[in-house]
Amino acid sequence: MTTVYEIDPLQDPRWSALLGSHPRASVFHSRGWLEALSRTYGYGATAFTTSPPTGALENGVVFCEVPTFLVGRRIVSLPFSDHCEPLANSSEELNCLLQYLQQGRGRNHWKYVEIRPSSLGLNHGGETGFRPQRAYFLHRLDLHPSLDELFRGFHKDSIRRRIRKAENDDLVCERGQSEALLQKYYGLALLTRRRHHIPPQPIEWFRNLLACLSDDIEIHVASKAGKAVASIITLRFKKSVVYKYGCSDKAHNNLAAGPLLMWKAIKSAKESGAEEFDMGRSDCDNQGLITYKDRWGTERVTLTYWRSPAQAQLSVGESRGLKFGKFVFGRMPDSLLKIAGKLIYRYVG
Repeated sequence: MTTVYEIDPLQDPRWSALLGSHPRASVFHSRGWLEALSRTYGYGATAFTTSPPTGALENGVVFCEVPTFLVGRRIVSLPFSDHCEPLANSSEELNCLLQYLQQGRGRNHWKYVEIRPSSLGLNHGGETGFRPQRAYFLHRLDLHPSLDELFRGFHKDSIRRRIRKAENDDLVCERGQSEALLQKYYGLALLTRRRHHIPPQPIEWFRNLLACLSDDIEIHVASKAGKAVASIITLRFKKSVVYKYGCSDKAHNNLAAGPLLMWKAIKSAKESGAEEFDMGRSDCDNQGLITYKDRWGTERVTLTYWRSPAQAQLSVGESRGLKFGKFVFGRMPDSLLKIAGKLIYRYVG
């Protein structure tokens, strides 16, 4: 039987070496992302590997333990990450690690174990006990073509024409990591989250991302006459740039500031040597968002989350509870909505 070891990726120097060499490593595996999760939500990270402590780290699946609202805990790879590929080199390696986790579920009193692979064609099921739980769409843009070719690949009316319109307006675009840009982003994020009747993530989460990711995170803000109207946040890891967060003032959607910021982020990624622009996940029933991302010339793939054991779908009572929660959040003043975000997101993961 193969022995499985547990390591702390924030302390073990071999973790960074594995990320540097593994082709499926992403920003969500990085020390910066894991440190921000720890600072903001108190999540401790553990990586499981078949590599002994005395040798090089050749594989690893990283998890954080997340509390539930009432009782119990679960482990997720990884909280608030669109995807987090198990860094295994074969189906045998991966199945060994997943079997170990599945067997340890009862011993550690985990409610379930969840993995979020984006592209693995390995056997997640079978004797490991993992089953598909939720599905999303993931959009990625190949940055190998020239900027002109990329631009011609965008939808003519909904993307290219709107970008040209925005370029002809007096929009001021900024990008960086400053507190001033964060405040502009967060003001728009609060507006957007209120529009969707959900609390915003705590501002400390974004401050910790800025501190922990350093030059690998950028806030992009577009303003009109001194007023911020749209903002996005991108993350960088090796040859990939991820569009992670976006928000806007709906009253100024006619300015097309969002598409302009996205285009500028794509150009910046391309010019810096990135080979992929990851536009993140979309709910399969959010046809508007899916169509919008399709129109950027992206490749759309299915992103499946796997659990052991698989959970039943929401009951009627739970569904009604979510609707009631949105009703309440939609009527909270900003001060209470921010507090709700601080209290809730630790349990969301």
